[in-house]
Amino acid sequence: MPIPFDLDTLRIIWWLLLGILLIGFAIMDGFDLGVASLLPFVGKKDEERRIIINTVGPVWEGNQVWLVVGAGAIFAAWPMVYAVAFSGFYMAMFLVLAALIIRPVGFKFRSKLAHPLWRSIWDWGIFIGGFVPALVFGVAVGNVLQGVPFYVDQQMVPHYVGSFWELFTPFTLLCGIVSASMLVHHGALYLAIKTEQTISQRALRVVNWTTLTTVIVFSIAGLYVSGSLEGYMISSSFIKNATSNPLAKSVVAKIGAWVANYYQYPWMVAAPALGFIGTILSWHLKMQDRLKLAFVASSTAILGIISTAGLSMYPFIIPSSYDPHSSLTLWDASSSRTTLFIMLCAVLIFLPLIVAYTSWAYRVLAGKVTSKSLSEDMNSY
Repeated sequence: MPIPFDLDTLRIIWWLLLGILLIGFAIMDGFDLGVASLLPFVGKKDEERRIIINTVGPVWEGNQVWLVVGAGAIFAAWPMVYAVAFSGFYMAMFLVLAALIIRPVGFKFRSKLAHPLWRSIWDWGIFIGGFVPALVFGVAVGNVLQGVPFYVDQQMVPHYVGSFWELFTPFTLLCGIVSASMLVHHGALYLAIKTEQTISQRALRVVNWTTLTTVIVFSIAGLYVSGSLEGYMISSSFIKNATSNPLAKSVVAKIGAWVANYYQYPWMVAAPALGFIGTILSWHLKMQDRLKLAFVASSTAILGIISTAGLSMYPFIIPSSYDPHSSLTLWDASSSRTTLFIMLCAVLIFLPLIVAYTSWAYRVLAGKVTSKSLSEDMNSY
């Protein structure tokens, strides 16, 4: 069977698909992380905390499918990106995975004993399982924006030369705050939709603070990226090659390079605009008690904020601060044409199934979680 797309087209498609999968994860599992982060603060009594846990208890596993699919897509479509990210960020990813493991364990174990200390320990464990990934995912994006210390040798083997603690700089922590605030905002709106009275009102008060925090910190990060942070630019006549050789180009680091795309492609300004407008609009809709629309607006804000990072870096996926010409772009870090096409066929089959099943599941689970629903559900946490 002849492949209907050339390699360059498939690379563009997979760059877009990777962005869609990451945004899908941030929207779908992001509110889970936000709800977990809010558990010890919004839930004051044991019953309130049980209600909060059960708003996400039936759906968190399905939402993490987006993370698994995204990681699998990187492995298959961008093997060198996978090698750099999963080796360079190994300890950070271990931290995230440990936190993500603590969260469901906390869901299961919390109600095994009625002792207040036992439940309090697991409540804070669930908080860690929500807040730490939300923060570290943003830190990872910050590291990619400022460049990752690695190089590619003549055998096309990437080598990471940084350390775990070097991942946490003032700028990357700033990006982590953007991520955490954005996802807590998203989770607070979801919690307000799924609960009643006291819990819902507390969650809505959180939205006021996260709206302000997200807008301010996203603005500061944007100003720093445009005026102080070194970005990366291809300085040679770049030949799109079929051999995925990142060493076939020359790259220079330059302050303000990440905003160059906005001059070349003015339509890209829609991404940061969506980030700001979606966040503020979600607060405005919340004030009008239109919570479901506010949640949609929050999802739009997540789309805009993540797209801002991805579009600013185009065509880079992971730039190298140690050896800039080893930087990985969508043109030189992909799998073969055949692999990309087979993977595309799989995505076109299974992604609609995931979306359809998820839509059906949320329709079945629609409605608020209350004390009465907990007492009637023998499988509740």
